Amino acid sequence: MTQETRKNEIINTAAKLFKEKGYSAVTMRDLATAMGIKAASLYNHITSKQDILKAIIITIAEEFTAGMHAIMNSDASNIEKLKKIVALHINITSNNTNGMASLNNDWMHLEDQLDYYLQLRNEYETNFLSIIQRGISSLEIKANNPEIIMFSMLTTLRSLYLWIPKKEDLSANDLAHSLSEVLIEGINI
Repeated sequence: MTQETRKNEIINTAAKLFKEKGYSAVTMRDLATAMGIKAASLYNHITSKQDILKAIIITIAEEFTAGMHAIMNSDASNIEKLKKIVALHINITSNNTNGMASLNNDWMHLEDQLDYYLQLRNEYETNFLSIIQRGISSLEIKANNPEIIMFSMLTTLRSLYLWIPKKEDLSANDLAHSLSEVLIEGINI
């Protein structure tokens, strides 16, 4: 097994443990036990539990940021952009439910990367809100409070990591379509 593959295995196992127990409750010994290796062996591949958390959260946050940039730069209508945001959340969450749990529940434990993470999150939410505001201005979206619309959508999208693993029979495309109808149809004129 290559070092990079082993590092990814450590990160994925840690994400699962963080989801089950929370970042603060997981020790390096817990991680080593879950992997069937000695705790000292972990340090051949990673430097600390904090570095694992950063790898999980920052990677996902950057993936959301890149996805949002692509959506913002598309020529799609504002409603279509919102549908693409729903699909983005479903795709990222479907591929990494454990990591999404850390993103949602453990981000405040980031140390030297906390400001960077908050910058990414704020930029993402600013762009999301901008799409909604432009949709209201162009009469694509009902004239409701844009922050409440965003909050309602993001609350649902951020909790998908709890629900998706229980719905293995749903394809990501079907879920994106259905969820878009539920979340957007109420604001679509």
